Amino acid sequence: MKTRAIAIDVFCGAGGLSLGLCKSGFEVGFAIDINRYGVETYGKNFSHPVMCGDVRQVNFRKLISEAGLSVEEIVLLAGGPPCQGFSIQRRGPDSDLRNNLVFEFLRLVRDIQPRFFLLENVPGLKNVRGKDYLHQLIGAATKLGYHCHTQILNAADFGVAQIRKRLFVVGERTQGSLLFEFPKPLVRQANWITVRKALKGLPSPPDDYTPHPLVFNHQKSRMSKLNIKRISYVPQGCGWEHIPKSLRVPCHEPGSDRIGHRYVYGRLSWQDPAGTITARFDSFTRGKFAHPSEDRSITLREGARLQSFPDDFDFVGPKEEIAAQIGNAVPPLLAEAIGRAILIAYEKAEGKFRREVRPSTRSSQETVAVMLRQPKLSGYEG
Repeated sequence: MKTRAIAIDVFCGAGGLSLGLCKSGFEVGFAIDINRYGVETYGKNFSHPVMCGDVRQVNFRKLISEAGLSVEEIVLLAGGPPCQGFSIQRRGPDSDLRNNLVFEFLRLVRDIQPRFFLLENVPGLKNVRGKDYLHQLIGAATKLGYHCHTQILNAADFGVAQIRKRLFVVGERTQGSLLFEFPKPLVRQANWITVRKALKGLPSPPDDYTPHPLVFNHQKSRMSKLNIKRISYVPQGCGWEHIPKSLRVPCHEPGSDRIGHRYVYGRLSWQDPAGTITARFDSFTRGKFAHPSEDRSITLREGARLQSFPDDFDFVGPKEEIAAQIGNAVPPLLAEAIGRAILIAYEKAEGKFRREVRPSTRSSQETVAVMLRQPKLSGYEG
């Protein structure tokens, strides 16, 4: 009989992490986020409970009980606290109130004491802006009895059509030998999923800016005539520097001391993965977010495809809110790979516990099969 593995998702957003964890074999007990649109989207796509609330102001033990669970059942506490404060692209002072949400996550770890915890954040958490927070997090988690595994993973290595690097911290409650190992890349760089493959079969959105009648969240964004003209000059994979000087925005004029990111006013390339899909990918003025061959920004559904969300995942809210839900999400395929790795470690630990503490009702062959089971990562249809 397979071990039941319950996970809780905090800072859940639209549910990219939850979707991957469910696909990996975890059972998500409940989720919570402070953004009401994200919670509405989450509730529309999952059957388990989700709450709109501030993690700093809720009694998690009470919530666990109300969800029909016990603290002892919680195998995994997972979440991605808002990361803008640690972003290397962020301007301004290093102090940011959102940074402290990392410690709110740790407080929940202390209160619940799950077998594992999973924290996702930008790589900047290891750099100048965030390293002190990371060191404090690891130090405090160690005192709580956890060993922290840290690694930066690239979503493209796990079947996502996007070069997206994120830091993952997996806390494993130490019970003798350590069993968790980060998943190895499933896709070699030469075989990374391209934009063309990710968007294959997706029709163009209606030219009259109405929603597509058959595809969720697939609507053309309105653009000024000037911006349409600007993007018409940009080749695939390139940015604003290909726009004629007479058409550039002031901060891109020669000699300006406000020269922006190279790939704003940029266009995706059919033959490559996308760059990082951000919370503002709905406008090509914010990055390399124009369609590879059509003179428009990519749609919300196209962004969701590049994040590895399935087409039946329906997002709720105003356009800007949905873009943020998609851009801030953990790509489901990447979440699935990490979830499987944690589940494998958990099942190994459970098998070891059963052998050492009480007689097993399994045959030795069945026990070995459970310990070595490593399910193949499945893709999403779309």
